[in-house]
Amino acid sequence: MHVGNMDKGMVPGIAIVGGGIPLAAGMALALKMQKSPAIVACFFGDGAVAEGAFHEGVNLAAIWDLPVLLVCENNLYGASTRVDGVMRNPRIVDRAVAYGIKGERVDGNDVLAVYEAARSAADDCRHGRGPVLLELLTYRRTGHSRRDACHYQPKEEREEWFGRDPIDRLERLLCERELAGQAELDAVRAQAQAGFRAAVDEARRQPLPTLDDLTTDVFA
Repeated sequence: MHVGNMDKGMVPGIAIVGGGIPLAAGMALALKMQKSPAIVACFFGDGAVAEGAFHEGVNLAAIWDLPVLLVCENNLYGASTRVDGVMRNPRIVDRAVAYGIKGERVDGNDVLAVYEAARSAADDCRHGRGPVLLELLTYRRTGHSRRDACHYQPKEEREEWFGRDPIDRLERLLCERELAGQAELDAVRAQAQAGFRAAVDEARRQPLPTLDDLTTDVFA
């Protein structure tokens, strides 16, 4: 939740649901004032749409034509509550109309569809046609927390979505179009797993934090 890398423009995550949306608008305003070609990409879940911060941040971005790409990863559940149980209109993309901005609903488990939609939206933002709201339809494969067994997700629904795994779908597409062979894909998977294990090992070798670390990078 709190991972970030400021050198690469990745602001650490914010634990408050929806809290990053107004900040994204502020960052986009700064970029616009600097006449920078960069844009801001802000990611949040379907549950964040019910927060006041969503309205405030999106409205601000809209009235000032800020270069911010608003990406809602709609996995159908805010914690354990299904999205259609808290919204009369569960199509989150329709909210874009209320703010007078462009919105698009995309199959979030289709890697290429997400890529194309994001590239088009980023181009709009860079040329003063932003902001843009993207609703990516996807599914949460694990619990909201470690203790969450996902009993609220119907078995049939889970099976349907699990059959639409984005990595498996991309793998099949690459093979069907003869853009990659199974041996190449297996090598990529092995490389990714090795990198993950190396990162975990490196983290475990790091010293534990001290009491003095409590105030490190704390500004207020």
